Amino acid sequence: MGPITLPPGFDCKGNLLPTGCSSNKESSKVCKLTKSLYSLKQASRQWFSKFSTTLLNSGFSQSRSDYSFFTRVQGSSFVVLLVYVDDIILASNDSQAISQLTDFLNTQFKLKDRGPLKFFLGLEVARNTQGISISQCKYALEIIDECGLLASKPAKFPMESNLKLSQSDGVSLEDPLVYRRLVGRLLYLTITWPDISYAVQKLSQFMAHPRQTHLDAAYRVLRYLKSSPGQGIFFSAAFELHLKAFCDSDWAGCPDTHRSITRYCVFLGDSLISWKSKKQQTVSRSSAEAEYRSMASTACELIWLLALLKDFNIEHPQAALLFCDSKATLHIAANPVFHERTKHIELDCHFVRDKIQDGIIRTLHINTQHQIANIFTEALAWGPF
Repeated sequence: MGPITLPPGFDCKGNLLPTGCSSNKESSKVCKLTKSLYSLKQASRQWFSKFSTTLLNSGFSQSRSDYSFFTRVQGSSFVVLLVYVDDIILASNDSQAISQLTDFLNTQFKLKDRGPLKFFLGLEVARNTQGISISQCKYALEIIDECGLLASKPAKFPMESNLKLSQSDGVSLEDPLVYRRLVGRLLYLTITWPDISYAVQKLSQFMAHPRQTHLDAAYRVLRYLKSSPGQGIFFSAAFELHLKAFCDSDWAGCPDTHRSITRYCVFLGDSLISWKSKKQQTVSRSSAEAEYRSMASTACELIWLLALLKDFNIEHPQAALLFCDSKATLHIAANPVFHERTKHIELDCHFVRDKIQDGIIRTLHINTQHQIANIFTEALAWGPF
């Protein structure tokens, strides 16, 4: 079959070119895109720019703490809007304001109103007069079923307390994608399962070269999920409006890098609203230094949450409480004098001390046995867990 000559106005793939464009390769003319197209690299940015501009022009204010969060106050009416790509949550103390906003957005964009919030980004939401419950039961059962563990025996806690995982343990997996996919799905599950945060954080360190012992530990997490797949987080409607945080650290907890682990959890009243279990970026020379780095990270989270409460028009006049079980760390935070043991963490020292002196944060000592953040610090046995 000989060469085919395309008629003028078509490109090499046979697509029709806009008027005025030539298919000649030597032509200096190019197509200028005047409107963003779906699936292009900048499409999501352009979409959010158009959506946020529409909201700002209609009287909304964009949060500085979270750019996907918008609020509008008109008299006694308060409207909150949260957007993730093209999924939107609306909340208000005025049902008429919700209806008007939905109609307005429907004139600007094509919307599908799915009614009261029950499902959002894989999260199952249930609400009653006592509070709001968030879970991922369907998602958890899908992971267990995919790994063929629906008939397995449930585990009481996610990881053995004496288990020390390392990069050199066990035999390498023939297909590491199985492990990577499983740990990636478990990471998303920690949104409503904070009690598996330590185990998943530990397992995520071996994504590059996973071994059989790592996969066995991941399967144990699944067996723990099977014990109560409908478990989630409950936000009580009756609570004291006061932020309380617990910070802890596992000094040199990683056997491969000897880096410490930062752990914290933050409560609004009795409701858990934020938590983290993450390896520190540098090696700490003492347990007090590791604890102080954890305290600085927790202080940053408290500052962000206070700013977010302000966007909700919620006043938090009292100081946020920060509990720590290290007396040495508390003395460093209260003592304005530097010495050779703390000068290399000067920025963290200044930051925490400034917040304490400004009355934003108040540090308190807590006994190690009552340290709630321990569940994010180490693999606990059944009793402490």
